[in-house]
Order: sequence, then structure tokens, then C-alpha cells
Amino acid sequence: MTAADQSVVVIIDMQQGVVPGCFDADGVANRAVALVDRARAQFVPVVWVMPDPVGVGTPAWDLVAPLERIDGEAIVRKNYRDSFAQTSLRETLNKLGATRLVIAGAQSDYCIRTTTQRAAIEGYDVTLVSDAHTTGDAQWDGLTITGAQIVAHTNMYFAGLRYPGQQFDVATHSDVEL
Repeated sequence: MTAADQSVVVIIDMQQGVVPGCFDADGVANRAVALVDRARAQFVPVVWVMPDPVGVGTPAWDLVAPLERIDGEAIVRKNYRDSFAQTSLRETLNKLGATRLVIAGAQSDYCIRTTTQRAAIEGYDVTLVSDAHTTGDAQWDGLTITGAQIVAHTNMYFAGLRYPGQQFDVATHSDVEL
């Protein structure tokens, strides 16, 4: 990182209507809290991406404990796996001067992977927080793929991502440079 880099922590889909039943849900929530607390202490902006299909104004919309949003932190509502698709995310990141995204949250195989890939395409440097994203088990073509396998595969996939002139890495919540 250089002095001109502006990191932004992006937390995706960590809501009560999404996270229960996911792999290591409590551990991921606690590690996400530690990451967010560290970001706030270092004056690194935090952006919350939340899916509109999960009942706004209902308990399903609320963040899983112990996560809490504080006043002034942006909320971006989305309808697709890609947090950039027809949302205010790009505009929000531009206002914050973001050059690098630190991404954590839920649905590793869908929203996390799609958004990290899109962030790369959009020109951001990206760090995927390897121990602060989660998903549930999936079925495909008669096979069960566990949440743990999906998380591991997502980390492996992203660790090998390369685009010209950009930096990507995978780091644990405690090793992420903000």
C-alpha cells in the first residue's frame, strides 16, 4: 500500500435473514466485528451492503449479533449477487476516495465471489478477508459441497486473481492491513 491508498471495509449480507445456518457463522460474525472495530479505530470507512429482498424493517434485515452499524456508515441496498449491479456502491466508494476494498461477509460462493471479481474489474485493489466470510452447504448435480469447502475454494480462487497494475490478496481479519 502507498500513502495515497484509501481502504474501505465492505461488509456484505451479514443479516439475520442470511447468516444463520452458514459455516462458522458465529466465528465469522465475531471476526467481522474485530475487523470493523479496527477499521473504525483507524478511521477507515465501513460500508454495509444489504440485500433488499431480505425484509427491510423486519428482524431478518437486522445485522447478526454482535455486528452493529454506527451513524454515518453507508448502507448500500442490492438486488443481485453483484453488489455493484444497479446500486449506489460505486458512487459511495467514489465519495470515500476508495482505491482498495477489504471485503468480508456472507454467501462466499455468490455475493462475496461476484463482488470481489467485479471490484477487480472496476479497478480496485482488493483484499478478501479469508476468515470473515461464510456460506451454507450447497447441492449441485447430486453432490453436496460444504460451506467450509466453498469458503476454502473462494479463498483459493481469489488468491490467484491477477489483473494488470492491481494488487489482490487474501488475509485473515487480524492480518489485514488497513
